[in-house]
Amino acid sequence: MEQRRYTESAHTEAPAEENVARPAAATGSAPNPPPGLVLVRIIHILEAVLLVLLAFRFVFALLGADAANAFVNFIYTVSWPFVYPFVGIFGYTSASAVAAVHVELYTLVAMAVWALVAWVLVKVVSIRRV
Repeated sequence: MEQRRYTESAHTEAPAEENVARPAAATGSAPNPPPGLVLVRIIHILEAVLLVLLAFRFVFALLGADAANAFVNFIYTVSWPFVYPFVGIFGYTSASAVAAVHVELYTLVAMAVWALVAWVLVKVVSIRRV
């Protein structure tokens, strides 16, 4: 009979560790981030890639990099749609640039405008809905 009492009491008592809250990493599943947070991260990644691309364009133009070079040509080609709206903003042409040095101030303006656009998008996505 003593054995039976031992087995009955073992089945009726819940183990102490079942009631302990476990962190998400210990259970094998991570909590879902808020829906807007993923979109905010995507916006920041796209903004960073675009700003690095435009920074490369600015430095290459400033240092007079050869546009026939494959990498420089790639940077110029990919970044062109993002700087095109700002090209005529200062009213100078590449012919007026001294020697091979060409300061693309419109690229700096494009960087500022696209950073502002990304900031506004993050603020819009981050608005809490009640």
